[in-house]
Amino acid sequence: MVQVRERIERVRANGIELAVHRFEADSADADTPPAKQTLLLLHGFLDAAATWDLVAAPLARAGYEVLAPDFRGFGESDRVPEGGYYHFADYVADMDDLVRALAPRSLSIVAHSMGGGVATLFAGARPERVEKLVVMEGLGPISDPPAYSVDRMRRWLADRQKISRTPRLISSMDEALERLAATHPRIDRDVLRTRAEKLVRRGADGTISWAWDPLHRTTSPTPFQTEVYGSFLRAITCPTLFVSGGPTGWHPPDEAERLALFQKLDRVELPDAGHMMHWTAPDAVAGAILSFLASA
Repeated sequence: MVQVRERIERVRANGIELAVHRFEADSADADTPPAKQTLLLLHGFLDAAATWDLVAAPLARAGYEVLAPDFRGFGESDRVPEGGYYHFADYVADMDDLVRALAPRSLSIVAHSMGGGVATLFAGARPERVEKLVVMEGLGPISDPPAYSVDRMRRWLADRQKISRTPRLISSMDEALERLAATHPRIDRDVLRTRAEKLVRRGADGTISWAWDPLHRTTSPTPFQTEVYGSFLRAITCPTLFVSGGPTGWHPPDEAERLALFQKLDRVELPDAGHMMHWTAPDAVAGAILSFLASA
């Protein structure tokens, strides 16, 4: 089988240095797609670009340029400085700068969960830049009623006062696995064990911590309102594939209404994959992506 190498590039975008994982197949043996194209893989909340590896490999073997950035404050990317925060508009601006720097030509985006929210906002704001879009259960959270905005701001202010930016240390990889299993009880532990290694940072002194800024665990002050988000979905002009992980995946109550807003939509369901489908069913996910990219 063709070997796929992973290397990390550091790219400055929107004032933050981001880590971009580049997955490359042996060019001598890799099949060549109809046209050379960049695929941007966007990860979800409390995830990291490194866990795209099982999906990225077959995409790279098919001849695509596969790039997976760690969002700011996740994985190997820089965290915001004191006084900063993680707003969705910042993620979108980061992607805008990354696309300008790394994908000046043909670009398609594959995005999971929170990454899908970023990708749909970007594709709506920059429709001319995205040829195709794959959204894996990433259509935003449950909508907030307007009255909840005040409570959300109060919670954010309270969270800011008590949160520590110093990561909580993990005693061992066994503890990391147990904590990951508690969050994802439906996923086989053998799968989680390989993912856990990619979700931690190891200090020079051997300490282990999760590879994300604890500030991400605070309540965002910005309410999510479907009416506003829907305007971005309507503005997306490229063909879009929505991938569902089946009944055990994550589906907002108004998912059907949100999907109806896309101009050009295909759908595929992976019945037993669940929300973390790129972990549990990477071959099926990659197959769905490649079929969609090859379609007219």
